[in-house]
Amino acid sequence: MTGTGVRALARIVARPDGRGGTALPVLEGEGPLALRRTRGSGAEARVMVVGAMSGPLGGDRFGIEARVEAGGRLSVGSAAATIALPGQGKEEARYDVRLEVADEAELRWLPEQLISAGGSDLRVRTRVDVAAGGRLVLREEQVLGRVGEEPGRLGSRLTVRVAGRVVLDQELACGPGAPGGWDGPAVLAGHRAVGQLVVIRPEFAEEPMAARMLGECAALTPLAGPAVLVSAVAGDALRLRRKLDEALARLGD
Repeated sequence: MTGTGVRALARIVARPDGRGGTALPVLEGEGPLALRRTRGSGAEARVMVVGAMSGPLGGDRFGIEARVEAGGRLSVGSAAATIALPGQGKEEARYDVRLEVADEAELRWLPEQLISAGGSDLRVRTRVDVAAGGRLVLREEQVLGRVGEEPGRLGSRLTVRVAGRVVLDQELACGPGAPGGWDGPAVLAGHRAVGQLVVIRPEFAEEPMAARMLGECAALTPLAGPAVLVSAVAGDALRLRRKLDEALARLGD
């Protein structure tokens, strides 16, 4: 910890163990980012991120890196929602996620929601690199404010590359001080939960998905590669999760 907040980095490396499963030669967490291996299924290794402290608070700098090597299968979740909280000073907090998926590898990145509490200021940056033969399911869910509370300021950017080519690079800013219109009909339209799924599968290159609505306030968009994006908004976290789970089921996962 420094005078301007907590610095913490968690690292995961997954690779085949030679016995039909997946080994985790690197599983390292610091401070508030504790990592726990849980019971997997088949060849898949599972890891939970367990928050050992509140936060991120203003001034904190958190980071998670995960790499799945060729032939490995990894699923990463979190034990509870992450709550961005105001710190003693006025500094913004940062949360950086870096994911790499090799050929013939698979990553399921399925954390719980990120909640932007009133008075907080958080910037989230997620960068994903997937090899041509890699597979990915990534879920992001953001909730603006706790029950009956105005949100803090939240900025998030997600960049996804497949075989070195950018297929998605999008940014969203919400809350006090964000550019005007974020709560208008073209963005959140008054909803307080926003989320997305990115699904990458090599077979999408041969059989691309068609763009379509997935019920009310959810849509599937094919990306310029073997990937699709599902975007959704909802009144609360529970309804948002239901929309995303239904979308993933429609994709056959």
